[in-house]
Amino acid sequence: MSGKTILIVEDELKIAQVLRDYLEKAGYATNCLSRGDTVPAHVQKNPPGLILLDLMLPGMDGTEVCREIRKFSNVPIIIITARVEELDRIIGLELGADDYICKPFSPREVVARVKAVLRRASPDVPGKALVLGPIRLDEDLHQVLIYDNTITLTPSEHELLKIMISQPGRVFSRSELIGQIQGYDFEGYERTIDSHIKNLRKKMAEFFPNQDIIRAVYGIGYKLVVQHDPVEKTSQRV
Repeated sequence: MSGKTILIVEDELKIAQVLRDYLEKAGYATNCLSRGDTVPAHVQKNPPGLILLDLMLPGMDGTEVCREIRKFSNVPIIIITARVEELDRIIGLELGADDYICKPFSPREVVARVKAVLRRASPDVPGKALVLGPIRLDEDLHQVLIYDNTITLTPSEHELLKIMISQPGRVFSRSELIGQIQGYDFEGYERTIDSHIKNLRKKMAEFFPNQDIIRAVYGIGYKLVVQHDPVEKTSQRV
């Protein structure tokens, strides 16, 4: 896990330096940027292993930075925010962030979150292919195919699909899903899982017309149900 480069996007220099010190002590290389409008071009030119992204930035707001990055990259993103409204956190997750941390925070917690998200992005143990109808999830390649068409998922979306495809039809509670995805005790809002579900549904929808393949079970959570009669697609997509 060590050796990966972490991009720290934070305009408060003292906070950026503390994060840098703790991450480098944990074995990570780091780069720091203080303006949001410099981030998308930097990520395209120097793809990091993970981004720690503050929301309150000069030049471009962190939510817009996240939106721009997701147009061309699925690099793991952890949002760091001083905003107390849960809506702000939900918006960040719906834009494709993998996790969020609220200020003030413990630097050790940030390092733990970074390790957990990177584990989801690049599992250390060999995986296998999980197949359900037209869906094939390859853990080793971190790839999902539907009717031989590649769909691009964030680490959290990939992990969510892997959990549900391993036991199709089973109802998973929100707390169960968030616990398995985060890989540690998550003291946040359980319904953040709804944001990941929404994004995953959107990416899979075109392959399953008129089907609700990830179904909400009122008061409990979600289950994956795949029928075998959608319109087949053959063109490769990225």
